[in-house]
Amino acid sequence: MTTKIVSLAHLVKKFGKQTVLQDVNLDVATGQIVGLIGPSGAGKSTVIKTTLGMEVADGGSATVFGETMPNRKLLSRIGYMAQTDALYDALTGRENLQFYGRMKGLSQSDLTSEIDHVATVVDLTADLDKRTSGYSGGMNRRLSLAIALLGQPELLILDEPTVGIDPALRRSIWAELGRIRDEGRAILITTHVMDEAELVDEVALLLGGKVMAFDAPAALKAEYQVDTIEEVFLKAEGEL
Repeated sequence: MTTKIVSLAHLVKKFGKQTVLQDVNLDVATGQIVGLIGPSGAGKSTVIKTTLGMEVADGGSATVFGETMPNRKLLSRIGYMAQTDALYDALTGRENLQFYGRMKGLSQSDLTSEIDHVATVVDLTADLDKRTSGYSGGMNRRLSLAIALLGQPELLILDEPTVGIDPALRRSIWAELGRIRDEGRAILITTHVMDEAELVDEVALLLGGKVMAFDAPAALKAEYQVDTIEEVFLKAEGEL
C-alpha cells in the first residue's frame, strides 16, 4: 500500500508582482520517483523550496508527511540536495559528511558505515580525506548527493543532482535511486536531462509556472503520440 508523502495542492508562489508558480498540483508517494522537468526559469527550484518550507506559499498548500510546511521537525526525515553546493571548503569530504551526519542525528557507529556506503555510491571513496577546496565541480556535486543520502531518509528531494557528473556514474546513481525507491522510500527529483526523465515513475512537466502534464513517461508519450519525453516536452511547450 502506498502512502502520499508530498502533496502540493493549487500551489501559488509570487515574488513581488511576478507569479512564479500558479495552481501547481503534484503528489509523491512511497515507493515512487517523481521527476520534475522544465526549462530554466520554469519554477522547478521554487517548487522544491516551497515543498521544503524554504519558501512560504502565497496560495494553496504544501504538505509533507501529512504536515503543512514549513515544519522544522520534519527535516530530519528528508534528504535534500540543492543546486548550489553547501560545503565547507576547509574540511575534507569525510569531515563534511561527518558534520552533516551528526546534524541528522546519526550515531558514530551508524555514521561510519553510512559514510562508507554513500561514498561508494558517488565514487568518492579515494578522495574522502582530501579538502573539498581541491575538489572539482563534479566532485562537489557528488559529495552533496552523498550528504543527501546520509541516514536513509524517507524522502529524497534532489535538485539537478547529476549536473557535471559523467554518464557512467550517472547510471550508477540512478541504480541507487531505483534501489531506494524499491525500499518504499519517496524521491522528488528535478532534471533537465531528458533521458533521465524516462527513468522516473511519473514525470511532471512544468511550463510557465504550471504543471502542463503529470503521468507515467509511457502514458505521456502515448498521449502526445511521440517516442520520447523530450518530444513530449517540445510538443507541450508548443501548445502554451
